Amino acid sequence: MDWQGEIEAAAERIRPYVQQTPVLQSRGFGLAYPLELKLEHMQHTGSFKARGAFNTLLSREVPAAGLVAASGGNHGAAVAYAAHQLGHRARIYVPEMAGPAKILLIERAGADLQVVPGAYANALEMAQAYEAETGAMQVHAYDAPATVAGQGSCFAEWQAQGLQADTLLIAVGGGGLISGALAWFQGARKIVAVEPETSCALNAALAAGQPADVEVSGVAANALGAKRIGNICFELATAQGVTSLTVPDSAITQAQTALWREHRILVEPAGATALAALMCGAYQPEPGERIAVLICGGNIAPDPLG
Repeated sequence: MDWQGEIEAAAERIRPYVQQTPVLQSRGFGLAYPLELKLEHMQHTGSFKARGAFNTLLSREVPAAGLVAASGGNHGAAVAYAAHQLGHRARIYVPEMAGPAKILLIERAGADLQVVPGAYANALEMAQAYEAETGAMQVHAYDAPATVAGQGSCFAEWQAQGLQADTLLIAVGGGGLISGALAWFQGARKIVAVEPETSCALNAALAAGQPADVEVSGVAANALGAKRIGNICFELATAQGVTSLTVPDSAITQAQTALWREHRILVEPAGATALAALMCGAYQPEPGERIAVLICGGNIAPDPLG
């Protein structure tokens, strides 16, 4: 697949509907080197997910039955928002662990929200059953070319904004975001995958040599809690020899606190996961290596102003 061509087309397609998110040059966090931060938590609905949602809806014909999506929360909010903006019906399945802040975000977008027991995998089963029953169009959270191309627009945008880094650290759940980075850069920059120790589908797949189910828990599970890594992500990560790291929940919450204290950036645990790898020493740059971090999600629970 011509991934860069697909991403360029996606970026042009979704341009009227998404935010160009800012980039921050930062010193701090107890680190001896500066960081480039892209603040994608400032995207519509509080995460990068709006990019993939809009690209999917704008590149395919939506049936009369509308849309269906399964989500840990952020993807559902993005699909609900995109559907509302484009005039489509949407049913969103989320697990109870999505939490009240993300559930309220989906409700406010006007989607038909279904909260189900269990984790993301259980919500996906329900969404697939609804798709088969009604003919609604499934908008996959991460393992679909249109989703990956949409997320890749984030990195095309960052490059156009003057990205200088040699290495980018990106949090991973199901793999849609990091797939977008791998698809866009094609090995031109080093990509480091960062996952919580208790929700590490990519790390486990790379160790096993194939995607495999993992147990999911921890502070970032409602955003990074995919039970199995997407096939697209696994193929791109394997082909490019991606560096895969895990971090403990304690490091994630420390990074979350540091973002607030140092820059007044308030993010959910997933949004701080990539930074955590630097702060706790899981990733140690070489001398002179230029580092960037993608801040991916801001839907903190409970909503501090809710």
